[in-house]
Amino acid sequence: MITKSGGEYPYLMEAFGPIPAYLFSWTSLFVIKPTSFAIICLSFSEYVCAPFYSGCNPPPVVVKCLAAAAILLITTVNSLSVRLGSYVQNVFTGAKLVIVAIIIISGLVLLAQGNTRNFENSFEGTKLSVGAISLAFYNGLWAYDGWNQLNYITEELRNPFRNLPLAIIIGIPLVTGCYILMNVSYFTVMTPTELLQSQAVAVTFGDRVLYPASWVVPLFVAFSTIGAANGTCFTAGRLVYVAGREGHMLKVLSYISVRRLTPAPAIIFYGIIATIYIIPGDINSLVNYFSFAAWLFYGLTILGLVVMRFTKKDLERPIKVPIFIPILVTLVSVFLVLAPIISEPAWEYLYCVLFILSGLIFYFLFVHYKFGWAQKILKPVTMHLQMLMEVVPPEEAPE
Repeated sequence: MITKSGGEYPYLMEAFGPIPAYLFSWTSLFVIKPTSFAIICLSFSEYVCAPFYSGCNPPPVVVKCLAAAAILLITTVNSLSVRLGSYVQNVFTGAKLVIVAIIIISGLVLLAQGNTRNFENSFEGTKLSVGAISLAFYNGLWAYDGWNQLNYITEELRNPFRNLPLAIIIGIPLVTGCYILMNVSYFTVMTPTELLQSQAVAVTFGDRVLYPASWVVPLFVAFSTIGAANGTCFTAGRLVYVAGREGHMLKVLSYISVRRLTPAPAIIFYGIIATIYIIPGDINSLVNYFSFAAWLFYGLTILGLVVMRFTKKDLERPIKVPIFIPILVTLVSVFLVLAPIISEPAWEYLYCVLFILSGLIFYFLFVHYKFGWAQKILKPVTMHLQMLMEVVPPEEAPE
């Protein structure tokens, strides 16, 4: 129904107006998307470092420097060429499926041989609470995050009315099946305690099951995480670009490289923000921080689908979904947002909300009222970047 790129952004714009859409782009640019990028690159770095520090954790400075280098490489690739970014995505997705198949087959063979002791009383000692369940969902659902990535490049898809739902229908069940079967394989070989203590679970699995070919695992997992990071960078850059095009971000962020035909300023800016998030380096805290903000806007977006059933009745809907599905997802989103706050209040959630609302200051300064002094500050910056990066506004870009 809404054939614009930018993921949740155009849906929020159509359903609720510019302020929620702006707050989403503000939060995505500075929290949701860069933390996701940083988490994936930190995971890549840990798997690459693990073989070189057998029996101990790699130094944090090494992990962070390698993660920053990965961000730099991926940002450069996506700034240089759309085709190159797509090629990298295809190659590393293939590599990901190879290692997934190796781990699943190995685990199922061991399971068939009777290695089931780790599944006996597997939930014994678990603390059951509303907050614990919601945090478990945060970490579990983060593994599936990416279900909405194609909506960030809707304008660049061929025949989106056919290919968008087809990709989702094939992709999400495939990922779900692979994820569950991989966890079954891990638990076949390792106890819950060993899983928690392992710095890189797949490496530990490879050392126990695939030796002397265990080196294959960290290599292919590194390929896998690079592919995931590349996909995140590719799509997130489009969100920044669309928000800039709508006047909700710096105008220069909507510019397109004259030579490369990529939204290079948006991608580079996104890479810089993600690199900053590498500094804390705590993956668990980043996941929780990311998930709280993400599900706040996921819920608002899905609620928008329900609202538009009444406010935009006359628009053509090429893809139709029963209304009980968005209602159910909205209720789940409300639970995921409120449950950890109610059961285990933490200052981080308040900081997150305050940060989201702080975007209103910039909205009224630079977007709504467009104060003259603010525009005078931004104009020379925009002109300098335009000359430095050889970029032009989207309306002046070559076809």
